[in-house]
Amino acid sequence: MKAVKRTEKLVKKSEKIEPDFMNTASRSDEKSCCYLNTRNKTPIIIGVLTIVLLLALAVSKGYVLVAIINNKPIFRFQLTQTLMSRFGKQTLEGMISEKLIAEDARRSGVVVTQEEIDKQEEEVLKSFGGKVTLDELLKFQGTTKSEFDGQIRLQLLVNKLLEKDITVTDEEIASYRETNKALMVSSDEADLKEEARKALLEQKINEKIQPWFTELKNKAKIFKFF
Repeated sequence: MKAVKRTEKLVKKSEKIEPDFMNTASRSDEKSCCYLNTRNKTPIIIGVLTIVLLLALAVSKGYVLVAIINNKPIFRFQLTQTLMSRFGKQTLEGMISEKLIAEDARRSGVVVTQEEIDKQEEEVLKSFGGKVTLDELLKFQGTTKSEFDGQIRLQLLVNKLLEKDITVTDEEIASYRETNKALMVSSDEADLKEEARKALLEQKINEKIQPWFTELKNKAKIFKFF
């Protein structure tokens, strides 16, 4: 009887152990499946990431890449560094000058309209004898219409700021006409006087511009970090 009881106890113990063993085996199988699934998905994930990266480069072409030569890229930051090292200081000085002139114009209430810009551009084209179009001039200078307008605007602002303190007398006009007969293109008397007046005014502005701008720059608070 004792032997039978011991046998029954062993059977019961084995029944209790069996489910734990089965669960362990099941968990092991699940882990193996997950590992296999992960390994199977890895090439797919890498492929997707590669495609996304290529698409990003394609979309950002020009923002990240500026050129590719024999499969070797030139990145935008490299272009920027080169431009900064070669033309950075010159460009910065130009930007500072534009800011100073614009601020002085605002303080003085000087304004240049688009109509004035267009009129001045016509004068520039006339100086070429009417043989050059605006598009041809822009192409020759390697600039855009917007940039050209900006240059004209700046020139007109300077002229307006300085010419208010400049006087051109009739005697100066008569003397200029006598001295520069061969260079003058107008035929009408009034036009000849106006042509002479403008030439003298421009001459006097050119004489004043450097000392005026030097004083303007010396009075300004300028901090450079380049």
